[in-house]
Amino acid sequence: MIREQERGDRDSEGRRLIDVPGYTFRVFVTSCTEAPEEIRRDYNRRADMENRIAELKHDLGADGFCLQEFFATEAAFRAVLLLFNLLAEFQRAAGLTGYREPATIRAQVFACGAILGRAGRRTVVQLSESWGGLRSRIPLLDSIPACEFPTSPKLATSFET
Repeated sequence: MIREQERGDRDSEGRRLIDVPGYTFRVFVTSCTEAPEEIRRDYNRRADMENRIAELKHDLGADGFCLQEFFATEAAFRAVLLLFNLLAEFQRAAGLTGYREPATIRAQVFACGAILGRAGRRTVVQLSESWGGLRSRIPLLDSIPACEFPTSPKLATSFET
């Protein structure tokens, strides 16, 4: 059982177990043998996974599709997970502070009214002025090529001559 002092800046989760003014209590029933602090940390991380699953379902359309073959469904779902991870890496590379949901990134960065047109013989995309256009996104787009992407040591190659 964990006793936490109530904070005014966030609501307490769950039902009230014991009526003690100023405190909330959480109970964990587990067969884990780790220290209580580790168990609490692990369960708190798991609780946040529900939020990521909801984002996958609602923001990236990973809900309600089922293909005839199991492996086709798995491939489609893995593609959605790849997109989620790419969006997270985009946030880091662009220097966006704090976590933003995929729908927020789409609305703030990617969604833009545009018209496909021509300029002479070239096809051009004309961006909406009310969106802020490309000028307001130049610092964001410039920060991406300058970003270093970490590579797993297992994927690093060494070229010997």
